[in-house]
Amino acid sequence: MTDTLTPPDLLTRPTSDQLREHAHHVRELIVHMCSNGEGGHIGGSLSLADILVTLYFDVLRVDPADPADPDRDVLLLSKGHGGIGLYAVLGARGFFPEDDLAGYGTPGSALSAHPTPAVPGVEMPTGSLGHGLPLGVGFALAARLDDAPRRCFVVLGDGELQEGSVWEAALSAGAQGLDGLVAVVDRNRLQITGGTEDVVALEPLADKWRSFGWAVREVDGHDVDALRSALGTTPHEPGRPTVVIADTVKGKGLPFIEGQVRSHYARLGEAQKKRALSALRRGRQAEVRS
Repeated sequence: MTDTLTPPDLLTRPTSDQLREHAHHVRELIVHMCSNGEGGHIGGSLSLADILVTLYFDVLRVDPADPADPDRDVLLLSKGHGGIGLYAVLGARGFFPEDDLAGYGTPGSALSAHPTPAVPGVEMPTGSLGHGLPLGVGFALAARLDDAPRRCFVVLGDGELQEGSVWEAALSAGAQGLDGLVAVVDRNRLQITGGTEDVVALEPLADKWRSFGWAVREVDGHDVDALRSALGTTPHEPGRPTVVIADTVKGKGLPFIEGQVRSHYARLGEAQKKRALSALRRGRQAEVRS
């Protein structure tokens, strides 16, 4: 079944420019989803875009035509409020028709505010913060018992790291030597009530993970080359789980909300949508010129 995990259109690894184009497209999809009647968690989804694109288009062994393939790698979005970012990537990657994204938040749609397994490609319901890493430990232990090569990636928000269950799981994973487990921290330094360091300080964050027995990589979370290097070459230290601390900007791509607490959730009107899409286009053009 392993051959099915690399669909024909992805037999050749995407270039860095292609990954950046995917990320740009995903950000546009996020803006559109936040422009319906419900709105959405726009800031934390935009900060995740490059991370999720790199994982789904370059790193993960998955088959959109068979999301339950037993040989697949597993991704758990522990920060469930990044759900629209995950939906955008799953749609762009072909897990379901991209047009389905237009139904986000509407009656009868599986695309709710927080992901559930009713959406193809979603492994577990998430959104109750602090649960993703414990589940990831379970998936990684199961892979070891099955003598399977699959890896488990858990994407966490940095504010979520204030939950004690995260550190219980981190301690357990280190003690068990689960080198098939990779945690990715979306380190945008903001949560709904303010800056993470003002609410409950996390630093020195890398040292905390090391003290729990983890291999640590710190990268620019918007640099697809740095991300593909950090995420695609795990385990970084045999016998240790890996954490990639990705330094990101909440609301990335929209200068009028970047790095601001108010980017946490938004309902964009028509004028705001046009402004957002225009800002994304200008940012992409500037990136191409550079």
